[in-house]
Amino acid sequence: MTEPDVALTDYLLALEAAIFAVLVWKGEVPQNLRVPFTIFFGATALAAAAGGTVHGFFATGTSRLGVVLWRVTLVALGVTAFAAWMIGARMLLPEAPADRVQILAAIIVAAYTVVVVAIKDRFWIAIVHYLPPTLFMLAAFVVAAFTSESRSAFSGLLGMVLTLVAAVVQQRKIALHPVYFNHNAFYHAIQAVALALIYLGARGHAYPQAL
Repeated sequence: MTEPDVALTDYLLALEAAIFAVLVWKGEVPQNLRVPFTIFFGATALAAAAGGTVHGFFATGTSRLGVVLWRVTLVALGVTAFAAWMIGARMLLPEAPADRVQILAAIIVAAYTVVVVAIKDRFWIAIVHYLPPTLFMLAAFVVAAFTSESRSAFSGLLGMVLTLVAAVVQQRKIALHPVYFNHNAFYHAIQAVALALIYLGARGHAYPQAL
């Protein structure tokens, strides 16, 4: 295993996200948000599992299978971004405008997919693509937190803030240890906490447009 710290934290993140996807689908989540949150956690799990395999076994980037898995990672992150647009729209907007946001988001993610599959498969492209829906979903939790005073919404808000912190850590290459826990592993650790908080946010019942 070439990058064990990155691969193992990716696999743990994948397991966590997969569990949350199942719990969201079966559990106490507003009906209008159940599908988008399931997609959000499910796509995150796929991205982490594929990314962990790349970092663990195909880090050189020369293998055809490694290239395919890396592009699967980037596409899955695009699907996660699409789910974030859906969540934000359904939390903030009435049904008709929310549907229009989702259509526009689908067009954006389709264009993004073409870019990372056929033109340039760089992780920074995924980060740039993921930033606007992350801010939109953050705004939705801000509104929910301060209009409903829901503890779940505050948890989701904190989770979204930590997601942005994790992205900064990854892009600025901030590591706990240069060999045993590098910036990617640290990014995964922060994101694991963020996902847990977002899951708690997903369970909220006080979101006006989600009921």
